[in-house]
Amino acid sequence: MKHSMQKVQKGFTLIELMIVVAIIGILAAVALPAYQDYISKAKFSEVVIGTSAVKTAVELCVQDGQAIANCDSDTQGIPASYTTGVGHLKELSVTDGVITAKANTINGLSGQTYVLNPTVTDGKVTWTTDPGSTCLPKLCK
Repeated sequence: MKHSMQKVQKGFTLIELMIVVAIIGILAAVALPAYQDYISKAKFSEVVIGTSAVKTAVELCVQDGQAIANCDSDTQGIPASYTTGVGHLKELSVTDGVITAKANTINGLSGQTYVLNPTVTDGKVTWTTDPGSTCLPKLCK
């Protein structure tokens, strides 16, 4: 009496493994560029945040009754400009109330500039990003 025994499959077939590898490859191809953009934006945000204190100083200059043209670096309580920044912010200056910040060329940044233009209406300062800024996409809005 012969008993026919069927082999029970153990493990995965080659095609199943290939499908899993393909899915992982597709996910990595989509996720890696998005992650790199995220990291670059995070680094450039240090440049944007570096303008905060200077923006406040320019606003105070205007509130003190000065014309925006008199609000420059190292005057009216506005910090002096500098060109040897630390971290990702390399340069920061104010001329006629216009703030210019420049990133260092390190860690994926390539010296992008961030320029803020002030508009004074009834003693209130409104900031807009200059079209000439070379910020990273979606960060200068």
